Amino acid sequence: MAIVTFVGAGSTVFTRNLIGDLVSYTDLSDDLTFRLFDIDAERLATSAIVAKRIVSTVGCGATVESFTDRTAALDGADYVVTMFQIGGFDPSTLIDFDIPERYGLEQTIADTLGIGGVMRGLRTAPVLVDVAHDMERLCPEALLLNYANPMAINTWAVDAMADVSAVGLCHSVPLTAADLALDLGLDVDELDYQVGGINHMAFFLRLEHEGRDLYPRLKELFVDPADAPRRGRREMADAVRYEMMRRLGYFVTESSEHFAEYTPYFIKRDRPDLVDRFQVPLREYVTRCELQIADWDAQRERLEDPSTELRVRQSGEFAPQIIHSIECDVDRTVYVNVPNRGLIGNLPDACCVEVPATVSAAGIVPRAVGDLPPQLVGLIRTNVSVQELVIEALVTGNREHVHHAAMLDPHTAAELDLDQIWSLVDELLAAHGDMIPEPLRS
Repeated sequence: MAIVTFVGAGSTVFTRNLIGDLVSYTDLSDDLTFRLFDIDAERLATSAIVAKRIVSTVGCGATVESFTDRTAALDGADYVVTMFQIGGFDPSTLIDFDIPERYGLEQTIADTLGIGGVMRGLRTAPVLVDVAHDMERLCPEALLLNYANPMAINTWAVDAMADVSAVGLCHSVPLTAADLALDLGLDVDELDYQVGGINHMAFFLRLEHEGRDLYPRLKELFVDPADAPRRGRREMADAVRYEMMRRLGYFVTESSEHFAEYTPYFIKRDRPDLVDRFQVPLREYVTRCELQIADWDAQRERLEDPSTELRVRQSGEFAPQIIHSIECDVDRTVYVNVPNRGLIGNLPDACCVEVPATVSAAGIVPRAVGDLPPQLVGLIRTNVSVQELVIEALVTGNREHVHHAAMLDPHTAAELDLDQIWSLVDELLAAHGDMIPEPLRS
């Protein structure tokens, strides 16, 4: 019997997807115990109802348990899936957007890289490390599967400050593969590719179909930002990623709305024409959250209503695939975020990289991808330096390193002078209050 604990299970839709994936494996579904933990009892109750409905719909022997005590949920677990957002939308996400905007620094998502990613890392990594310390006592053999952003900072922090087996998981690689397959008129299963880099800044190093390089064909698709493929919420344009491929020679895994804020090239106060030209959706994450919050009550009613059909289908997330592979000895390739340790030869050993891994009953074995092209390494290092300084701030309690991280962030540095950056960081740390580790507050 495999015990899977979800920390942050009040993320009902995501919990639903992961549990739906796991019970879809008929060779595993009767031997699963799902422990759902959240500090929000109301959302936890909805997730428990949905999880039990999924189990009932499939007709398997899995069990569902609910906890508001984290230690009880972790005790004896085999797998721990973390998927929480510390500080929530209001106030923390709004703070990360509104205060920088007063300085003229605009963002799109603000959860992984950039000043928003720095602040989210300072709020989130300590909680994740606390979970890892609980695991050291309560389930030392368990595998931590982290989905909480900022992925690289969080995974790096766990490696630096705790002693558990852990990987970070993100769906950007398979989703981008699906995007590229759609653009190329192919089925995603027909693509043969290798990706390497850091989370949200990893690149398709190889992209082939039946042994043929697809990059020449892909590059022919993009001539002007106005012609970029459109897909997803409100038919967003993918102009930023195609432009970066044109300049760097490789396609990046993270979406255009994300990637626009990771570099100094697309969002500029004195060049609003760039935002229009590349169709960059400023404050996209705020808009998305507002829509989700407005729809939550209606969505909860639908999910809890026993007369509503609850379809169970594979979402393609990596955590269920990993659990199934380990429990049932099924060989798979997944993409994981792990300490580098030579996996990418020309990136720092301690940093967190995103690479392919083989998973089976023997566990997760990350695969080396060698050296990256120098132009990709140069871009990636601009963000690795920021991540490293956030880790230094968390490990040492030195508040100045938060200023240093912001100072080196490409987008922040392109928009603000040093006085503005210092003032912005001080204001953000004060606004987040006790969400920030005590040594860094003042």
